[in-house]
Amino acid sequence: MHHALVFSTSKHPSSASDAASWLANLADHYGFLQPVEPPHWLHRGYAAQLICDPDASFDAAGLPHNSEFQALRSHAAQLGLDVNIIPLAGRRKQMLIADMDSTIIASESLDDLATLAGLGDAVTAITQRAMAGEIDFEEALFERVAMLAGKPSSLFDQLIATATPTSGAIDLVQTMRANGAKCYLVSGGFDVITGPVAALCGFHDHHANHMHIADGKILGTVQTPVLDRNAKAGYLAHYCALHGITPSDAATIGDGANDLAMLQAAGMGVAFEGKPLLLSEVAIQLNHTDLKGLLYLQGYQDSDIVHA
Repeated sequence: MHHALVFSTSKHPSSASDAASWLANLADHYGFLQPVEPPHWLHRGYAAQLICDPDASFDAAGLPHNSEFQALRSHAAQLGLDVNIIPLAGRRKQMLIADMDSTIIASESLDDLATLAGLGDAVTAITQRAMAGEIDFEEALFERVAMLAGKPSSLFDQLIATATPTSGAIDLVQTMRANGAKCYLVSGGFDVITGPVAALCGFHDHHANHMHIADGKILGTVQTPVLDRNAKAGYLAHYCALHGITPSDAATIGDGANDLAMLQAAGMGVAFEGKPLLLSEVAIQLNHTDLKGLLYLQGYQDSDIVHA
């Protein structure tokens, strides 16, 4: 089966001569993938691909544990490049399900809310452990929200005003929508934030947890059942069934342990600046490329992208 070997970056754009140089430097490391075509640009200076025909024993899902590919990825990372290999069959996806915090927006919204409430350090420490998979997500969520009990709900207005989409987020959603894909924002955060973010980016719908508020105060409790990693994978299955497609037709993207199940279930599950757990388990990774990287992985060229 033919695959596309995709090199991309947002941090260190390359000239044609630079690209020729790093491709030459990396050639010894990707030869095992058996290139059959010369490289060409998807986005000049930012993304290039070459078509490969690896032998029948090649296992794309096993790349996190493939020593040859990991050596290639390590050498590319030293040049500020991501490298991923994608089957050409079914490459453009018909659905996107994206995490919000530290993926579609640049920060963790609950941490930002806690900072506004004067509780930033205590809450952030718990968030970091939860996203790394060191402590139970639901337990961590309840503990952090309880700290906010009695704080004014007007803090949400400040939070919404400062929520910043990650570079490439709007381009990603708008381009996939323009090409017929259904796009959903599914977050372990809170619906009071996902609603405005989904509207800004152009998602078809959004799902998140709900924090209880009464009389202008945060009550410190969360509606159950909690939207956790299993629920995220459940939304993937739900929307695939709704639209008559399979998970192999979908792309998912996220950064934390809470995203692992939906990343592993989708045809194109992408760890975006992922936590160590994801880097050890997820084959497709964007560590040096903004969210337009998910478009390059699908074969979109710069001329195809709907720029925000």
